[in-house]
Amino acid sequence: MREFKLMGLPLPIFAVVAAVIVAGVFTGALPTGMVGAFAVLLLLGAVFGWVGDNTPIVKTYLGGGAIVVIFVSAALVHYEILPSNVVMIIKTFMESGTLSGAEGAAIGYKAGFLDFYIAALITGSILGMSRKLLISAAIRYIPTILGGLVLSLAFVGLLGSIMNFGSGDVASWKEAIVYIGIPIMGGGMGAGAVPIAEIFSGHLGVPTADILSRLVPAVALGNAVAIVFGGLLNSFGKKYPKFSGEGKMMRSQANESLEKDEGDVEVGNDVKSYGIGILLATSFMIFGSVVAKFVPGGIHFYAWMIIAVGVVKALGILPREYEIHAQRWYQFVAGNFTFALLAGIGIAYTDLGQIIDSFNLTYLLLVLVTVIGAVLGTAIVGRWLGFYEVEASLTAGLCMANMGGTGDVAVLSAAERMEIMPFAQISSRIGGTIIILIATVLVQLFF
Repeated sequence: MREFKLMGLPLPIFAVVAAVIVAGVFTGALPTGMVGAFAVLLLLGAVFGWVGDNTPIVKTYLGGGAIVVIFVSAALVHYEILPSNVVMIIKTFMESGTLSGAEGAAIGYKAGFLDFYIAALITGSILGMSRKLLISAAIRYIPTILGGLVLSLAFVGLLGSIMNFGSGDVASWKEAIVYIGIPIMGGGMGAGAVPIAEIFSGHLGVPTADILSRLVPAVALGNAVAIVFGGLLNSFGKKYPKFSGEGKMMRSQANESLEKDEGDVEVGNDVKSYGIGILLATSFMIFGSVVAKFVPGGIHFYAWMIIAVGVVKALGILPREYEIHAQRWYQFVAGNFTFALLAGIGIAYTDLGQIIDSFNLTYLLLVLVTVIGAVLGTAIVGRWLGFYEVEASLTAGLCMANMGGTGDVAVLSAAERMEIMPFAQISSRIGGTIIILIATVLVQLFF
């Protein structure tokens, strides 16, 4: 026990720190804003992450610490164990999105801790990877996404017809595709379910809220299943290593590291390196936001950010030493803040009540086959195009089937492959845009 540590602290010191934070939570003295939220999330992430990573079966088959942190944190909200003021502090710290009303007109998009985290991961992981890999993989990735999408919608439509799913107003297979398959593969809530609900509402003449109430359980349950499958694919890859790149996307990388590039240079590793990394990550995110504001088409600014970082990397615009600074910042963020972020995802984004209410055999099976179709379709097409099956299924499959950026972090954490976040973000953002276009066509054909 003298050697046991949490968050790098010996147990006696960690216990004192934890007692201070818990006292702040339950006495109403927790500071609002970043300080209070960060402290609580770091504590929850450290404790529940350790529990998940050391619990038999859970650590091997169900995603370990990642899934325990998310769902136990969500349970603390659902069963009202965390005081409401603390939940609000954390939601304010975490939540991102376009603001409405006068505030929205003045401010526009509100970026929270999730955006800060993802900015570091996208910038650092793309700039840190091999330029040759980036160029080779990008042109093969969209067809891999489409392979998973086609098979997932085919599976859910077939099972929906067999199990006579839906209200009976339209064919069962159509309802299964529209109300389960499409929202699950839609890239999350804000960039997926909400615009899809608005599209359906405009065509069907049904209030958006009514449509959304049918889509949200599918998104939430699909996200939960995708996280579990992330852990299962990690275990599968360890048992059958020929299908796994252990974080490498393509088979051509067999003797190549994601973190090595032509012309690597020695760069001093001092604290200024992190400052440079923060500035680059936030600047790229702001660039994406500026482009999204002035370019029509409604493409999410994450997509523009990915394109910008990818172009800079592919053309070698940024000197290699600054790419390394961005990579180091991403590694620092991923190594220290991931479990804290997952706790925030559980508290701010995971409605345990919706997931529980959705649990019936038919619904669960339809969600399950949707996710399985995404996994198998991307594995098949991905193998044909030169990707490792596990990595293709994780990024082009499960990161299409989860809840956007939050789900990407959770799935890749469960799979222990955070370094492939750029591909996950392509799925969530560009893939989500593809789904919205498909939804626009299908609702006119089906209803």
